Amino acid sequence: MGITGRRHQEIYDVVGIGFGPSNLSLAIALDEHGASAPQHPVKSHFFERQPTFGWHRNMLLPSTTMQISFLKDLVTFRNPLSRFSFISYLHAANRLVQFVNNQDFFPTRHEFHQYLEWAAAGLDDQVTYGAEVTSIRPVAENENGPLDLLEIEVRESDGTTQVVTARNVAISTGLVPRLPEGMPADERVWHSSEFLGRFNAQAPEDLKSVAVVGAGQSAAEITRFLYDSLPHAEVSAVIPSYGYSVADDTPFANQVFDPGAVDEYFFGTERAQDAFWRYHRNTNYSVVDADVIRSLYQRSYDEQVRDSKRLHFRNLTRVTEVKPAGSGKRVVLRSLLDDRTEELAVDALVFATGYDGVDPARLLGDFDQYFQRDAAGRHRVERDYRLVPAAGLTCGVYLQGGTEHSHGLSSALLSNIAVRSGEIADSIVLGRTERELGRPVEEAAAAA
Repeated sequence: MGITGRRHQEIYDVVGIGFGPSNLSLAIALDEHGASAPQHPVKSHFFERQPTFGWHRNMLLPSTTMQISFLKDLVTFRNPLSRFSFISYLHAANRLVQFVNNQDFFPTRHEFHQYLEWAAAGLDDQVTYGAEVTSIRPVAENENGPLDLLEIEVRESDGTTQVVTARNVAISTGLVPRLPEGMPADERVWHSSEFLGRFNAQAPEDLKSVAVVGAGQSAAEITRFLYDSLPHAEVSAVIPSYGYSVADDTPFANQVFDPGAVDEYFFGTERAQDAFWRYHRNTNYSVVDADVIRSLYQRSYDEQVRDSKRLHFRNLTRVTEVKPAGSGKRVVLRSLLDDRTEELAVDALVFATGYDGVDPARLLGDFDQYFQRDAAGRHRVERDYRLVPAAGLTCGVYLQGGTEHSHGLSSALLSNIAVRSGEIADSIVLGRTERELGRPVEEAAAAA
């Protein structure tokens, strides 16, 4: 449909695209800046495609826990006194004492999701749900002036298209589920991102044989869930490695997620950046928490004791083809041990094969030409997560995610979310101040 008009005549300091945890954390940081400077609040608004707040809802499996401490919430590393902390949530839920008695740094995923929903509800007036940003284009505030404003087209749930104007955007559109090439999802082939919804739509008695593909945390958790939920079913774990590898969550390794490590990575040499990935990928990628590994191995061992086997681990194995077979599928597996293939009949096949980052160019469209790229064709990004613009462009595009190449391992993770969002908020506020002064803050301070 055509453009029907602007939501507001005012110019926003920033428009957020997406309202997952990262932009929720940014919204809180901006709100708290406004509380400290009520005479000059930051004007912001966020647009989210989903009809309500939600974060990995289809992986809220029973008893699964977060892989980060509750102190790595939306705010605490930036502002321990924030009313949006996980501890504040527990107090509001009248569960703080019980949480402390539980003596666990790692809340369940379900409880952490409740916390995120609670925090999002506190900023409900800052977000429009069911609204998808379809394009971004730069414009000049004054004729023949620099390109210092952005017009953002938003298609809302009723089909109308609105235009909002802002000086900056913060893109946090999440990740795209990754499936092996040539293996699209359907009623019997699922990606882990849709797991619970797909599983709950099935009659349990119809799932007599299921398989899970992947070597990471989600794959292991889904395998355990299926084994426990379907006591009649054969459950196969198709693992590209030789069994699951443990996630290194020891203190020194965990330092790669510290806020200071972002500086070490960003300003480090190419050799240093390569070393981060080479030595510390096992903190987060294709690894599984030790307690989940042990619980799966215990189930396998118990089967040996009972001489009754229905949990099968197919190590060093790849899926090469998925073929229809009646109401189910036939999965062609190739073993890397002997290069032999076998076919496995399943009623459901789950690919826990991870995600791909969203290239901001897909959203920026023609506007992407205004931003610089490095020799490898990747966007150049400033330390404050702002895309490096070409000359004559003063409006800002900030990325929440998709900056692993520039900022390191924690770029798309919750570990550094509070500090990252605070740095973006500070950059937006500083840019506004410099615009009002007509020169950089350092120059104004020196002149004073």
